[in-house]
This record gives sequence, C-alpha cells and structure tokens, in this order.
Amino acid sequence: MKKEELNIRAWELLDIMSDGKFHSGEKLAQKLQISRSSIFNELKRIGNYGVSVQRIRGRGYRLTRPWKRLSSEEVINQLAEYAQEFEIAILSEAESSNSMLLQRAKLGAPSGSVLAVELQTAGRGRYGRKWISGLGDNLTFSLLWRFKCGLNDLSGLSLAVGVAIVRAIRKLNVKDIQLKWPNDILTKQGKLGGVLIEAQGDILGPSVVVIGIGLNYIMTENVMQKAGQPVCALDEICMDLPTRNQLFSALLYEMNIVLKKFAEEGFANIRREWEMYNFFQNQVIQLSLPDGTKIAGEVRGVGEKGELCLDMGHETKLFSSGEVGVVI
Repeated sequence: MKKEELNIRAWELLDIMSDGKFHSGEKLAQKLQISRSSIFNELKRIGNYGVSVQRIRGRGYRLTRPWKRLSSEEVINQLAEYAQEFEIAILSEAESSNSMLLQRAKLGAPSGSVLAVELQTAGRGRYGRKWISGLGDNLTFSLLWRFKCGLNDLSGLSLAVGVAIVRAIRKLNVKDIQLKWPNDILTKQGKLGGVLIEAQGDILGPSVVVIGIGLNYIMTENVMQKAGQPVCALDEICMDLPTRNQLFSALLYEMNIVLKKFAEEGFANIRREWEMYNFFQNQVIQLSLPDGTKIAGEVRGVGEKGELCLDMGHETKLFSSGEVGVVI
C-alpha cells in the first residue's frame, strides 16, 4: 500500500521537535492551529517513514532521534573555496532527485547544480532497483556536471565517483570503506551506499551527466527490513558521527576535485586508487552479464576505462557491464 505523502504540517512538526525534547500535544496543536487528534495523526504518518516518536503521558511527544534538516547555507559555508562551484537546492519531498535534475539539465541548468531531497518516494538504483529512503536516516542527492567530451569518453566515471566518496568518508575517520564494481560503496557489514549515473549528449560531445548518490546515514528498522541484502550505515562505523550537512559538504568537496581531474585525464590516473579499495580484488567471483550469461573468474582490478578485469584461467578478459555476484 502506498504511503500517504507528508503535508506541510508534518514538516512543521519535524522542525519544531528537532531539538529532541518533549512537546505536549496541546502546545503543538496551538502552534500549528490544528486539533490534538490531528497532531496524533501527523506523528503517526511521520512514523511510517522511519522516524521514531516517543509518547509519555503527562510529558507529550519527542523524537527519539533528533532531526535536523539539510541546509544549503551550512553546506556552502563548509565548502569554503569551492562554494562558488555549486548551486544547491534542497527539497522536502520528491520522487527522484535524478529525474528532476535530468529535466533541469534539458532546460540549461549549469554544471555544479545540486539537488538534495529529504524524502525520495521513488528513488532509483542501478537496473531500475528501488533505493530505500527514510526521513533523516540517509543522504540522497544528485549532482549535474557538464563535460566537453562525448559520451564515449565518460567510461569509468562511476568508479571515479566512488573514489571521491571513499576519500570524503575516510576524512571523517572511517577506514573500513571499500568499493564494489561498478558503483557500490561497501563495508564488511554490508552496503553503505551506491551511485547512479545517467548521461545525455553526443558521441563527440558535449555531454552532461547527473550523478545520483545515496548513503545510509543511520541504521533503522526501515532500512534493515526493506533492503533485501546486508546493509550498513555510517553511524555503525563512525566513532564521531558528522552531521548530514558535514557529510554532504565533504562529498561535494571531493567530487569537485575528482570530476575536474576526470575531465582532464579520464579514469586512467584514478584507476590505481580505485583498485586500492576494490572489495573483490584477487577473489573469484561470479559475473552476471546483461544477456543472463554467468561467468566465473578471479578479479584482477579494472582496465583504463573502468572495465572489470577477470582472470578466467585460460585468458584474461575485460567486461564493461554486468553484476558482480557471490564469491566462489
């Protein structure tokens, strides 16, 4: 059953209760000029999106985990000398930041346009998979970047983006971060996040890409129950958890560096760094090809254009597409 969309009252409630303190139903009703029963219903609706609300008779309601909105002003301030490189917009709710930014790209949105969404109701992953999104338990955003080169020269871009993400997270004193070809961010516990790149343009150029990034920030029942695979969140591996705004700015900072280098040199000069973080390096895995064929081989890193390099015993081959499966 489709969840009800959050209305303006629900978002106002989240802002009021962001301090994590108890608020009486009566005072909340007075502030929002609605009935106490409406307050109860709005909090119940919020709970459907992974936000835990505690209720104690005589004290009122509080969020068991403090809520803080993403702030473009905070992110820009933390970006320092790179602040002018980005135009950041933040929406409370939308179906997909990638889809919206692709539409804006067609209308001429500049390189460096960023769209973050607090609650994505139809977030997409690779092969059309659904990206599970809750309120405040993740960071999801899309970045538009324009290249002078053509689409053929964008090979390896998703891997380069993965390197930028690892750099940013490692600067937050998290070491247990690795990459799964071609676009997953992993830890030993499971998947931390992923990248979805959608491109438009000509073979000879220019081209424009929308880079969608989703990272699990706090592990909740909402994430665990719906993920369908082992997952991890930043709060499980980070001793000093940054705010989502700090994480957001750190990611954009590294993305700016990596994307400019990619535009000048391609993937080849980022290749060795990607292999340092390769989760399946020198392991025998099963690769599922788009036509359904399954191939086994030992991972020997990646090619200069980001292809997966598999040692199949009698030969070594490069694959530009496919899904890496279980270790054999």
